[in-house]
Amino acid sequence: MVEAHHHRATLKQSNKSFKSKHASKGSLKDAAKGRIARQSPKASPTSSATAQSRLNRRNNAKQVQVTKRNALVSATRIFNGVDGAPRIVAVIPLTEDVSTKATVSSLAESLDLSAADCPDDGLFRMRADRFKTSLQFRTVPYKSFYAALDACKVADYVVFVLSSSVEVDTWGDTLLRTLQAQGLPDVVSVISADGSVDPKSRTGIMKSLLSFIQYFVPSQTRIFDLNVSSDRLNALRALAEGKPADVRWKEGRSWVLGESVEWEEGVLKVTGVVRGAVLSANRLVHLPNFGDFQISKITSAPSLRQSRTSNAPSMDVEPVVLAEPDPESADSLVSSNDPDDLANEQTWPTEEEMNGGADIEQVEVPDAVEGTTPKAVKRIPKGMSEYQAAWIVDEDEDVEGGGIPDEGEEGETEVMQEEEEEMQDMPMEDDQQMESDSRDRVTFKDLDIEEEEEQLDEWRKQRREEEDDLSFPDEVDTPKEISARVRFQRFRGMRSFRTSPWDAFENLPRDYARIFQFEDFKRTERGVRRRAEEELGVVEPGIRVTIHLKDVPQGAATTPHVTLFSLLQHEHKVTVLNFTVQRNTEYDGSVRSKDPLILCVGPRRLAVNPIYSQHTRGGGKGANNVHKFERYLRHGATYVATTYCPVIYGKQPCVLLRESSDMQAPQLVAMGTFLNPDTTRIIAKRVILTGHPFKVHKKVATVRYMFFNSDDVLYYKPIQLHTKHGRTGHIRESLGTHGYFKAHFDGPINQMDTVCMSIYKRVFPKWARLWTEGGVDPVVQASQSDAMEE
Repeated sequence: MVEAHHHRATLKQSNKSFKSKHASKGSLKDAAKGRIARQSPKASPTSSATAQSRLNRRNNAKQVQVTKRNALVSATRIFNGVDGAPRIVAVIPLTEDVSTKATVSSLAESLDLSAADCPDDGLFRMRADRFKTSLQFRTVPYKSFYAALDACKVADYVVFVLSSSVEVDTWGDTLLRTLQAQGLPDVVSVISADGSVDPKSRTGIMKSLLSFIQYFVPSQTRIFDLNVSSDRLNALRALAEGKPADVRWKEGRSWVLGESVEWEEGVLKVTGVVRGAVLSANRLVHLPNFGDFQISKITSAPSLRQSRTSNAPSMDVEPVVLAEPDPESADSLVSSNDPDDLANEQTWPTEEEMNGGADIEQVEVPDAVEGTTPKAVKRIPKGMSEYQAAWIVDEDEDVEGGGIPDEGEEGETEVMQEEEEEMQDMPMEDDQQMESDSRDRVTFKDLDIEEEEEQLDEWRKQRREEEDDLSFPDEVDTPKEISARVRFQRFRGMRSFRTSPWDAFENLPRDYARIFQFEDFKRTERGVRRRAEEELGVVEPGIRVTIHLKDVPQGAATTPHVTLFSLLQHEHKVTVLNFTVQRNTEYDGSVRSKDPLILCVGPRRLAVNPIYSQHTRGGGKGANNVHKFERYLRHGATYVATTYCPVIYGKQPCVLLRESSDMQAPQLVAMGTFLNPDTTRIIAKRVILTGHPFKVHKKVATVRYMFFNSDDVLYYKPIQLHTKHGRTGHIRESLGTHGYFKAHFDGPINQMDTVCMSIYKRVFPKWARLWTEGGVDPVVQASQSDAMEE
């Protein structure tokens, strides 16, 4: 074959050589350092991988199904059989014309049972052989607010009884909102069988009532009409089948609904079925309206086995001790520290001082004759009659809350000198007893015109002050008669509210020596819950027991239906608790810091005087953990309420109530959630001193009316000034002796502006006390004094 002729190209092209030092196989392998490349999700898997993935999904779904089934079986195991633990059903009437007894009777009729002995306020147990379970109804009468709250805390189901002819009033609306904030189990809504429903209007009534109840319980899908036999059976089926919903704040806790109560020599014996978690004899138990108590022992109680032919319960063998407290690990009733006031004292007191001063003459109070009003003794000048002495007002009778105090009133001190006179003792009638007797005799009495005008002026003044605080927050006029450095001696200036340092342990009140502080609260809570799960010698839920409580007052035995709540470790210790709260939109009254309220959190009800502060976004502390004090709890914002309170674990819901003239009809003020037990949270009360720019020349102004003497100007000279239009400056020099000063700002200001100076002071809450339905517990109130305000 003849070779073809090849001409040499006229242009020589030399391509750039490939540089492999950055992307060679070896360099890529070294950069990976053993890592395996992830397969792209877009890459199509092979058929074997697809089959394997399908099998894994099936297996995973089967495992989830088995896990859920086992959880359901274990949760409902204690209800198995008619002799098992009964399902607790709280029957709550929302209107006055419905009857709880008639409601239970209607439900019992669906099983051809009689409920003639069901009380209007009490317990009634019913066997449901058709559903292989038993029900225990806790009937609550109308307008028993706190009994309804306690019944819903221990109930597995709540039955709201509505009326077909009467609307739910304000009391029922407040109860529903409070229960919604407290946490509700499964709810069944029924129409009472007391009155028949017109067939023509039945559909409209059912839709209206369903729309009403869905506002508070959105999970409701229907309302059962007890006038219809099929609805009665379906309502009972909803109560007798399935697993009751869990309320989150009750996780890890146990409770007992007392079926019988017996008191003997300070020991209260409560018989009931243990519910919730395991019950330990080492932990304390909370008894509503009475406080926390120790368990002496837990014994077995005979189960109520009812035969088919006879309603008489058959009793079992003698009780056996199931659990006793361990002296080494049992919780004590010590809730606060006892500070030693002489711990840092350098001088040793004499025996006379330790004996309380024996030289002081003790005035003997005359004993009252039996059957008469006790006498009170007053110190009055000689020669004064009893009628004249009645007009003398003692110093301790001055009520601080009679009017709205001026800001910083606590710092004012007044020294009054009185001429010494010869005094004598005169027995006087007890005012409180006389007032109570008059209240018993007279139901209502018109006020005097002058007194009514004073109360009206006081009410208008309070409304006006709240409006002024909203328009001019924290602004205070400097008094002329007292020096500003004396009037605001506890206040300080801060260059930056968020970053300026503030020692959290300086100038603390005495009550801070009584409380407990956690080094790491989250770690403590995890350890407490872990030890509770691992503890031995406990009573499992579903067992009927008799709990023996030590040192319980005899009044607890007269309580018709006792509910016991077990406490976790350290939940009796008092510390500073913070709650995030939002005001109830339906409450239009004024809510001021340190106003007396009722705090309902967990199983407790406490009389508190909370103080409110700003809630930072995300709950952060900032650089110095300083938060601005709020004088009022307002609508539309989230605040932090701080008070002294026993420790609680978990995200517990809280409710703030205000007492009214009717003890069983409180007003719902706010609701929220437990935040943290931060004792180093600094709540700073801000006061803004304002001045008027008298003369202005570009950036320099002469300011007056902020101070009224030159010494105050020099005292507050280091603190930064600011204006309402955003300028910042400082005091340059004092002018004259009337408090005028020259100030320099970072930009030109005008005479329409206002010069301000912000100063701050740390405030503290008051000590909480146990609240009972008869008022604050007198024993606890006497033993626990109020905290220092500042």
